[in-house]
This record gives sequence, C-alpha cells and structure tokens, in this order.
Amino acid sequence: MEIIMADVYGFCYGVERSINTALKTVENSKNIFSLGPLIHNNQAIEFLKNHGITIIDSIDNIDNTRLIIRSHGVPLKIYEKAKTKNIDIIDCTCPFVRKIQKKVAKYHNEGYEIIIIGNPDHPEVIGINGWCNNKAYIINSKDGIDEIPNCDKICIVAQTTMNVEKFDSLVKILCKKGDEVKVFNTICNATSLRQKACFELSQKVDAMIVIGGYHSSNTEKLVSISKQHCKTYHIETIEDLDINEFQNLSTIGITAGASTPDWIIKEVIAKMSNSEEMKNIMEEYEKSFVDLTRGDVVEGTVISINKNEAMINIGYKADGILPREEYSNDPSVNINDTLNIGDKINVLIMKFDDGEGNVLLSKKRVDEIQGWENLATAYENEEIVEAKVVEVIKGGLSVVVNNIKGFVPASHASSKFMSDLSSLIGVVFDVKIIDFKNRKKLVLSRKVVQQKEEAERLEKVWSKIEKDAVLQGEVKRLTDFGAFVDIGGIDGLIHISEMSWGRVKHPSEVVSIGDHVEVIVLNFDKDKQRISLGLKQLTKHPWDTATEKYNIGDVVEGKVVKLLDFGAFVELEAGLDGLVHISEISSKHIAKPSDELTIGQSVKVRILDIKAEDKKISLSIKKVDETPQEVKPVKEKVEIDNSYREECEVSIGDILNIEKEDE
Repeated sequence: MEIIMADVYGFCYGVERSINTALKTVENSKNIFSLGPLIHNNQAIEFLKNHGITIIDSIDNIDNTRLIIRSHGVPLKIYEKAKTKNIDIIDCTCPFVRKIQKKVAKYHNEGYEIIIIGNPDHPEVIGINGWCNNKAYIINSKDGIDEIPNCDKICIVAQTTMNVEKFDSLVKILCKKGDEVKVFNTICNATSLRQKACFELSQKVDAMIVIGGYHSSNTEKLVSISKQHCKTYHIETIEDLDINEFQNLSTIGITAGASTPDWIIKEVIAKMSNSEEMKNIMEEYEKSFVDLTRGDVVEGTVISINKNEAMINIGYKADGILPREEYSNDPSVNINDTLNIGDKINVLIMKFDDGEGNVLLSKKRVDEIQGWENLATAYENEEIVEAKVVEVIKGGLSVVVNNIKGFVPASHASSKFMSDLSSLIGVVFDVKIIDFKNRKKLVLSRKVVQQKEEAERLEKVWSKIEKDAVLQGEVKRLTDFGAFVDIGGIDGLIHISEMSWGRVKHPSEVVSIGDHVEVIVLNFDKDKQRISLGLKQLTKHPWDTATEKYNIGDVVEGKVVKLLDFGAFVELEAGLDGLVHISEISSKHIAKPSDELTIGQSVKVRILDIKAEDKKISLSIKKVDETPQEVKPVKEKVEIDNSYREECEVSIGDILNIEKEDE
C-alpha cells in the first residue's frame, strides 16, 4: 500500500495564529475565556481547556476579565459590549476574516446591500453579518436567490471556506439583482490551495482519508471534493480510523482541514504504518519539518499575498510572514504586483516569533547579501551599474543598486547643475561607484558616467569632422555676426558672410533657432574646439548660371542695393548684382544717382552686357522701354577718361571692400 500526502494540508495561517496567541495568553494570565470554540476541532479545544481556557457562549455573565475572540470573528457589537464591561479582548480573528468584515462595513455604510455567500449558521458568517447591522442577505444555494429584491447597489462577499466553483456559479445569478455590483472573491488562499491539492490527489488514489472536525466547514469541502473522484473517509481522530477497510487498496491519499492539529495527522499516519514502507513514509513526514535557526536562508513557496505581506511556506511547523518592508529596499515596489501564489523565493529567517507566534522573514536581506558581492566586483572592475532613485534626502539622492541602498551626492546627480532633484525620483540611470565599504557604505556618481559618455560621444563626432565634410545640424543660437549650429554635441559657427551669396544684415534673415540645416565644414581646430561652417557653399553661385538665366536685351526686375557717384548697383538675385551707369539711369541729365534712385527701390532694368568670367553685368534703366533691336551691346572700350573706366569696372569684391572701409 502506498500512502500519498496532499501537497497542502493541516493548520492554515489564521488557525495557527489563533492557537499560538491563545497559548501565549494563558502563560501570563489566569481565568481566560473564549467566546465560542477557538477553532472547529474538538481535540484542539480540549487541549486548550486543559491549558486554562474556558469556552463561553455569551459575555453577559463576565466582567473585568480577558476574552479571546476566536478565529472566525464576532459581530461588531461584541467589541462595543465588551468595552462597557471592562473586558480586555485578545483578538484572534483570522486576518482574512477581518478583511471581509471591514469590506462589508465599508460598503454597507456607502449604501450597498450586502450579500454573503456561505453557511448562515457558521460563526464566521454570523460574525460578518454583524458588521453590517445584521442586514446582509445570506445565500448558500440557488434556493434563496429569488427572495432577494432588485437593488441599486449590491456588494457580494464569500465565506473564506467556500468552494470556488460554487461561489462563481452563484455570483453569475446574483449579479442580475443589482444595477451596480461589487464582487469580492474573499475565499481564503489557504482554503483554495488545500482544495486544489485535494482535487488533484483524489484523482490519483484509490481512497482518500480526510482528517478534520465533523463541524469544520473547510474539512467538509475537502470531503465533498474527494468524493467526486474516489472512496472517501472523513475522520476526526485516530479512533475513527478502521485500518481493515484499506487492506485491498493500493494507494491511499491523506489530507487534513485547516483546523486539524499536527499531532492528530501524525497519529493517523502512525496507525497506517504497519509496514516498513509506512515507517519510511512517517520518517519522511517528520523530516518535512525542517530545523531552522535565525539567520538561515531558505527557499519558500508563496501561499498567500495581500498589499501588506505575503505568507510563505518554508517547510517549518509554522508558515512564515514576509512583510512589505522586508520585501525590497525600493518603497515603490508593490508586493502584490511582483509576487504570485506558487512562486519560489529565497528568504532569511529574522525571528521565530514576531509577537504573534509567526516566523518573520526577509527577502531584501537575502538580496542584499548577493547585492554586496556583486557591487564589490563592480567596484574592483570599475564597472557601471544601474541605480533607481527612491528619495531626495539631505545632500543628495537615496538610490537602490542591486537591491542595496546607496547615496548619490547632489554634486554627482548630473553633469549639469540641477536646482531641483525631485524630478529624478523614480528615474533609473547608470552610475559608477566612487566610495565603497562592504555592507557599510555605497556612494555613487551619475556625473562621472555622463562626463565619460559625453567625452566618448564628442570624440565620435570629431572623428567625422574633416574639411569639406557635409553634416546635419540644428541652429542653437544667433548673434549679430553669425549662427551657432549643433552638429552632434559640438557647436560650429556659420559666419554671416558664409550664409548667403547675397547681402545679409542679420543671421535671422536666413535661419531661425531650431532650424535643421545642412552645412559644410570650412575649417576646424580640434585643440581650440572651433569649427567654421558654411551654408551658402552648398548652393551654386549665381554667377555660375547667370548666362543660362539672363540674356542681353532682357528686361528684368531688381532692387537698388548701392548708390555711388558713378552709378547704382542693382541686385537681380541674391549674390548677382549689375551696374547701372549714371548715364543709363535717366534720359535727362542728373548730377548723381541718388537724384533718381533710393536704396531698396525696385526697378526694371534692361541687360546691356554680361561678362560672367569677370562677374560683371551692365544694366540700363532708361532703355527699358526700347525694343530689343534698338539695344546695342556695350563695347569692350568706350570713349571715356581713364578714371571713369576704373570706376566702371568695379567688381563685387571691390564693393565689399568699400563697404568695409565705410564701416
């Protein structure tokens, strides 16, 4: 015969907490009362009686004493009444039951009709109902649902030991009873795990032995599940077990309700141990409760989670409690979001008694052990590590690196000055360790990393810079003499003279801050960190296409840009000026060009001659109205004195020099 134990069985967290709290109470006090049986197990209750705990059904006849509230909880009015009778309450209500009580009270006060899915005669359900002024609808089957009226708002909860499938099926029907429905699956995780383990095991064996009180709701659920798949024996103690009924069976499964003491489970296994194989099973069972000492690191399995803590099965006689503050050094980490039931995690034993009989565990301290080792290696090898900012503190930032708390001084928070560090909270960035003492001190710098990255980035940019290289950039700043362009982290200057082939009074005439432009490198000096850029060089000079666009005899429009004694220069397009000699301005005699023209004036001109190789165009205003046939090309030599010829042959370069001299 093979005996197989369910993966999860026996005392749950709430029951074990109640028993341990009660026993601790009787150690220091006498005349302790319990309002009803602490748990639904006759043997456990008898055990507690022998230790000085008296069970009562009412507090009417007691005053000035100590009263244990059992794990199932009680109605709210009991607390109020106990206060008037000067009764000191030792509250052993299961935390999962208390959660339901508070939820029911909250939604009842908000105007919701409360529906409890559970046994109306069970003390847990009676207690929960007492937190909504005993006005809840209690449903244990489909039979009573029709009696519930349609409501505006309903809140549905479950008895912690309710069968999951039953709860789901009833909820589907009950949801039709309200316009607004809040559903909370408050079935205890420990109950669900025991039911799941029982379900799986009962399909593999010839028979199941379910150990637990005959009045225990969660044990009855296990019995019901087992009967669906195999022959099932519900026993309360070893006296209820007839070994002869199992002689012809090859595999026996054993499970136990959440209120079944360990010693009863051991007795049942011992009675089944009539062979060497059974003895081995018993020995393995005993070994399953590991010996632990404070500071041990063990692997555990997550069996329940809430926002404040997780319950961990560590193979010890009591499950462990992992508080949120011992889960991670990062306060933003939500234990609900990062852990799942069934996860395997390593934890450190901090205390065997946290004040309520629980084993206190820490995950962050295990992480810190490995974290310090990793950081020691990173420090020796000058490696870059990743840090997350969790808080702004005096002098800088509190960060978490490899699950270790570290400090980034304000002066090392950034390579640029930051007046307000709060914008970095929650930000993850690379840092370098600048001061390290194993498990004592960890100082880090983000600035050092940024400076190195900046230097590497600039070096990469400089590697692309060579004369005549064409680069993309962004205009960052304008001055009277030019525009500064960012070409990848390095600023280069486009001098105003390199912006356009035409005249530019201010850089804003050509570019604006934020413009993305294509530029050419004219010159650079890496040592002095200077780069001269050109913009106009990436377009053709107007003189290169002048003969393609303009012909002798054409009438075009231009703008007067310069007035001299001998004539006026007219800009046909940016960078392309022609000269209107004073004699070609008007048919009448004028003393100087300004008698007829003004700077900026638009005029029509006729092209008299083009000398692209000399960058000269001769223009006429007075001949605009003549027909092309009447226009005669300008001769190479004209009958004028030498001084006039010199003036007539002024180039654009000469004009620029004149302008500089005028300035």
